[in-house]
Amino acid sequence: MSNTVIIIGAALLLIGLLFFENQENQRGKLPAKTVLSCLFILAAVLQARPSPAYFYILLTGLLLCLGGDIFLALPGEKKFLCGLVSFLLGHVCYILGFFYVAGVNPWTRGGSAVGVAVSGLVFFWLRPHLGSMLVPVIAYIVVITAMVIGAFTVFGDTGLHLTGRIMVLFGAVSFYVSDLFVARDRFLKTEFTNRLLGLPLYYVGQFLLAFSVAYVGLQS
Repeated sequence: MSNTVIIIGAALLLIGLLFFENQENQRGKLPAKTVLSCLFILAAVLQARPSPAYFYILLTGLLLCLGGDIFLALPGEKKFLCGLVSFLLGHVCYILGFFYVAGVNPWTRGGSAVGVAVSGLVFFWLRPHLGSMLVPVIAYIVVITAMVIGAFTVFGDTGLHLTGRIMVLFGAVSFYVSDLFVARDRFLKTEFTNRLLGLPLYYVGQFLLAFSVAYVGLQS
């Protein structure tokens, strides 16, 4: 029941957040985004914890992402950089969590090939527009790619519960794709479409990772 209430509340807040984004209403956007992001932390806290270590590592990552959400909701390049660093550290936690519960397997190698290829294309797409943000963005691309590789590793570990494996993979990929819209909005073309598509993907990804706490650590 609590998961259902959280999902309904998150959906309503997301609709409100998209409304404020479309209106460029900073006073409405910041609280809506903050409360919505707090819900994915609450979702993780309320789950069963078959792997307590995974829970605490993932929770730390979610908290760092909450900080990133707040920074990115504020104007200015310094705030954007702080948000980038917060998310980078959050991804590091996700990487640690994924490789803590799953061993290297053929999906790790497959995920590495796909991740490096896609991220290479993303870098060359963004490269002409990065300016002084070149180094931070390279670091972020490397870390988020490693996070997705970690998610492929979890998915490929057949000793883990299938539901958790699916949640981790789709959560990580959704997060990755949502960041493409953040990058497009920041470096190429600022428009509401980026947020209309990117924000739902981001929150779907985060909630899937939060709910994965109940399954990752269970045996198949």
